Amino acid sequence: MDVLTYARVLEVCARLAGRLSDDTLDAIRTHYHAGEPGLADATLLVTLAYHEVGITEEERDLIRSALPDPDSPDLAAVPALATIPSPRHHFTPTAPAAAPDPAPADTLLATEAAQHHAVELGRTWRDPLPGVRGPGTWVYVLRVTPTADPLHAYAALTSQLWLVLRETWPLEVLIEGIPTPPYQTAALAATTQVWSNPPA
Repeated sequence: MDVLTYARVLEVCARLAGRLSDDTLDAIRTHYHAGEPGLADATLLVTLAYHEVGITEEERDLIRSALPDPDSPDLAAVPALATIPSPRHHFTPTAPAAAPDPAPADTLLATEAAQHHAVELGRTWRDPLPGVRGPGTWVYVLRVTPTADPLHAYAALTSQLWLVLRETWPLEVLIEGIPTPPYQTAALAATTQVWSNPPA
């Protein structure tokens, strides 16, 4: 995957966070990281069309530019939106008393983050807004330098989270200096810092 396509793929996944399910976004990111863009593209387009998840024209152009077939009928079947919708979740720094203990994941992910040109790791609790399906969950936000490989960092941290703790809590990887979409902006505003890389 060339550098420009890679950047567009990252932007598409970031923009669709909160609109597509965590599992779907994980599959898309994992397929791209594993060098299987065909599976990633199919997962993205079929899910968008089947669940009638709308995208803006700017997002459609981004997806089109990363596809081997820019005239894909699957992309044409995806509904159109005039503007990016507001996040469908509410983020808070703290969780309900019954929420799972994040301490083991904090320790595990902080150790892994230090190996991926990370700047900071934060954690926030996400609740769906009324009418949105799904339970509340912890969400991690990893900020990395422009020299990092964001998909590699994502794959490394999420795989450790599953292999060691059998958890699938969502992770968003953000590159320093690149504007963040509304979903990640809302998450960042409510994060508790788990780890940071002190300046040299």
